[in-house]
Amino acid sequence: MRRMVLKVLFSYLKDRIVLIFTYYVGILLTVILSWLDMLGQGLGFMKPENLIYLLILSTFILGLGLAYDFMRQRRFLMTMAQMSNNTNPDLQEIIGMASGTTEEQKWTNGALHHQYRAYMDQLNALQLSQEQQHHFTNQWVHHMKTPVSVIDLHIQETKNSEQLEETKSALTSIQEENERIRLGLEMMLHTARLDKFEFDLHVQRIDLIALVRQVINEHKKACIHGEIFPKIECDEPLIEIETDEKWMRFILNQLIINAIKYSKLKPGTKQLTIRAVRSEDSAETIVQVIDTGIGIVAHDLPRVIEPFFTGENGRKGPESTGMGLFLVHEVIQKLGAQIAFESTEGEGTTVTLRFRSTGIYHEVLKKPIFQ
Repeated sequence: MRRMVLKVLFSYLKDRIVLIFTYYVGILLTVILSWLDMLGQGLGFMKPENLIYLLILSTFILGLGLAYDFMRQRRFLMTMAQMSNNTNPDLQEIIGMASGTTEEQKWTNGALHHQYRAYMDQLNALQLSQEQQHHFTNQWVHHMKTPVSVIDLHIQETKNSEQLEETKSALTSIQEENERIRLGLEMMLHTARLDKFEFDLHVQRIDLIALVRQVINEHKKACIHGEIFPKIECDEPLIEIETDEKWMRFILNQLIINAIKYSKLKPGTKQLTIRAVRSEDSAETIVQVIDTGIGIVAHDLPRVIEPFFTGENGRKGPESTGMGLFLVHEVIQKLGAQIAFESTEGEGTTVTLRFRSTGIYHEVLKKPIFQ
């Protein structure tokens, strides 16, 4: 401890060597001016003993000032020295460190506290992201076991079957399960890409209606199987929006998959409507995905964008991971657009997307890549 105090004292004096030197230069100039004044009056030079006394007295006063200042700052300086010499630093030491006495030390203390809080916020966000990723991976792997098992079962049944109709039915089931695997894999890939969204972004003007048709055609078999009749409503033959085509396809896929998933649970024929219109001032393009399925209960509606939240509807089917709408919401925000949900239990759900007609490119890319 004594060695630490001496080390801190030496560093303290070293940092003030310019101040000490300036102090003695000031005394020297004072002595010279006094000597010149005494010569002008014919009094001769100052006696040597008086000069020595002046130097001793000045040094004593300087020493008292430095000692008082050192004792005043000792706690802060000792804390900083201990932190700098610690081979296994603990960030919690920043919280318990002395606030300092000088304005410079207070600024240093405040800057360290701000950096500590910013670091902890980033660390907590990273830990939460890793936990979500781990949770999702576990759920996804568990979710993929079911179609793999079903595929294996159908293959075994097909091998033992001699009837053509049974073979067709089994192959159809295999195809459906493979589609589930494909969609699960795509969701996993998009989740992995979300952290580096800016690197995977290509903003351009796309034909919205053509893209909607393509996505609907990809799910026409599921619509037929679920007695769902899709249709597109649009007052204009061509509507273009400025966005990323791949991510927009992902958004439409997830919304249509959700609509089909919760519409087929309702008996009878259902409608699935994708409506695209421009706002009155043409500043926005509004896209609505409207289904007439089982709807969402009122108390679940505010939470549908939370990760891993499946709600009451998720318990009615084995395919819910609680990640689809969460990913859609994240992508929509990164594209500079907006999303809203309306639903009535037993009647259906409407998802509304709002895209700016122009100017998205610079708004999206101006966001910092590293945060």
